[in-house]
Amino acid sequence: MTRKRRRLYFVMLGLLGLGGGVALALTAFQDNIVFFRSPTEVAAGKVAANQRVRIGGLVENGSLVKNGENISFSVTDMSNTLKVQYTGLLPDLFREGQGIIAEGQMKGGVFVASEVLAKHDENYMPKEVADALKKSGHWQEGGVQAPPRQEGGAPSATPAK
Repeated sequence: MTRKRRRLYFVMLGLLGLGGGVALALTAFQDNIVFFRSPTEVAAGKVAANQRVRIGGLVENGSLVKNGENISFSVTDMSNTLKVQYTGLLPDLFREGQGIIAEGQMKGGVFVASEVLAKHDENYMPKEVADALKKSGHWQEGGVQAPPRQEGGAPSATPAK
């Protein structure tokens, strides 16, 4: 066997090992991938029963019902509403009208959440939820405005006395 042929075998063996490693990694990731869906996408049937997904939207006003640690509420993207059930402690920032993300799965027409996350302010919203709110006409541009600038370009401050 010549040096060239031996080198070719080592390169082929290395590529085969690399391909096997990539295949194993992708197989492992496939079980842990969680897709994000809006209530409209869920209503359109884009989520299979028992498929693990994340949903996002606003907690509908008047929909929150607490019974000990069993909590139910509705999440809306202003086009469609999805009933959510959750058992556990809610984040401190959770309230009606607040944007949330819930991870779980659909069971019998109800989204059973295993985790609920509340966003901390209105400046961040997942792109999918913002797009759904813009499409429904309920999106409001704006947010926190910067303080006025002085001539030197620095923010104005109240002089100390």
